[in-house]
Formats: sequence, C-alpha cells, structure tokens
Amino acid sequence: MVMRDQAFTERLRAIGMRWQRDIRSASDDTKDLYLPLVARGPREGVRVLRDLAYGAHPRQRLDVYQPAGAHRAGVVVFIHGGAFVRGAKDINDEMYGNVLIWFARQGYLGINLEYRLAPEATYPGGAADIALACQWLAEHVCEYGGNPQRICLVGHSAGGTHVGTLIGDPVLRQDFDPDGRHGVCCAVLVSARLRADDLPVNPNVGGVAAYFGSDSSAYDARSPVTHAAKVTIPVLVANAEFENPLLDLYGLEYALAVGRARGVAPLHLALADHNHVSMVTHFNTEEQFLGEQILAFFERAG
Repeated sequence: MVMRDQAFTERLRAIGMRWQRDIRSASDDTKDLYLPLVARGPREGVRVLRDLAYGAHPRQRLDVYQPAGAHRAGVVVFIHGGAFVRGAKDINDEMYGNVLIWFARQGYLGINLEYRLAPEATYPGGAADIALACQWLAEHVCEYGGNPQRICLVGHSAGGTHVGTLIGDPVLRQDFDPDGRHGVCCAVLVSARLRADDLPVNPNVGGVAAYFGSDSSAYDARSPVTHAAKVTIPVLVANAEFENPLLDLYGLEYALAVGRARGVAPLHLALADHNHVSMVTHFNTEEQFLGEQILAFFERAG
C-alpha cells in the first residue's frame, strides 16, 4: 500500500509530468525528494559487508546486506542502472543501499552489485559480469546465510538490460550454467531498456552506442526483447508511469513476447505517479507496494 501524504504525491507527480522534457533535472529532484525519507528509514539488525571482490576488475565488487540470524535465506541481487556508461552500487550515502536494506529487513540476503561500464566493457560485458557474480554467489553465499539455490536478480534501467541479456540472449545463455543457472530462480526487470535504439527521442543514445556499438543494424539481435521467448525462468516486468521515452512500451513488448511463448502473460506492473528513478529511490520508505510484489513473486518462483 502506498503511504505518502497528498503534498508529497503532488510533488512527485509534478516531477513526472516534466520527466521526458528534462530528465537530468527531474532525476536530481527525485533523489532530493526521497533522500530525507530514505535517510531516516529503519535499518536495525542489518549488517553490511562492503566491496567484496567477485572478479579482478576494480568495479567487479558487491556489498552484502545481511539480516540478523540469516540462514538459507533467499537472495535478492540488485543491479543498478546508469545508461551503460555511468552509475554505481552507491549513488550517494543512502541510495541504492536503501533497496537492499529493505529486502534484508524482510529476512532476505541483499546483494548490491557493481559491474564494468562502457566503453571499457561493451556488449555483452555487463551481463557477463552478472554471470561472474552469480558464480561467486553460488560458491560463497552460504557463508553469509544465503541459499545459493534461491537467487532473484533485480535489474534497474541498464542493469535490467544486462539481466535480460543474461537470461535470454544465446550469446550468454548457453554458457550460463544451463542446468542450475547458478541458483537464479527468477528475474525482475525494473524500468529496463529492453530494446536498444538510436531514435532521436532516446536521451541516452550515446550510452546505447557506447555499449551496443555504433552499428545500429546489430541492435535488434542484441536486444533482450528479441530473445524474450527463450527465457525459461519466471520474470516480472515493472515500469513507472513516467518513464524515459519508450521504455514502458519496450517493457510491454517484452512481457507480450514472454506471454506468447508461454501461453500465459508474466506479471507486469505499472506504478502510478512514479518515474524512472523513483522506482528504486522509494525503497525503505513508507511505500512498500513494489517491494511486496517482488517478494510475493520471488516466493512463488522459488
């Protein structure tokens, strides 16, 4: 249930109404709006272990958010966005740790994942890093009280692209532990870029080119939506009312492709009043709807 006062809702909606005209400023305003709420959010009983290496590169690092008494707990792995060329597991002192704090408070082991960026790491490098991290988790997550056979990947924005590539694209899928999937039992794609494009309305066209390459004729083959029918694990697709141009339509396209392949539609959520950034900055505040839906989905999948 959404728990915020009318004045806050109106401010959030006003930011959303100008989202596509001024994404950079609207993004900053969204973070400023939620930062005080996240800063005073509860975090008792959550132990944080930072910057554990899952690979040799300085960005192949993860943080563990461990609830008290964790034992064979489900594992939620959060993969941040950043238009393929920027972003980090912590964008300030509170975010995106707020996402994992909330899941840890519900009794799940939270993993905040960082990965290599373009142009240093081009397609499918981001997804390959997630695969490497999943291999590390399969070997080590028991040490922190997690269940290596119950892992849910939650990717936001470009992070959702990488998750979509990992679970569907034949470039990686055939090599990604085809029998056990390193314990990955489900995936959540939050405001994800599921189709690469170079359209004029795309505010991150430079990031797309840096990651997917300058030859746009290759974009269709490299887009997660193209391989959605091959995905074998449960997926949940979530979008905001106020998205970066076309991301909501790509989310619907992806869900439709999965549904047609399976004969039943996957769960798709659209959050009213929310924008591309508030989809994650609201975690560990009074708003719990998306988190609760993700956990219910995880429990059904696992």
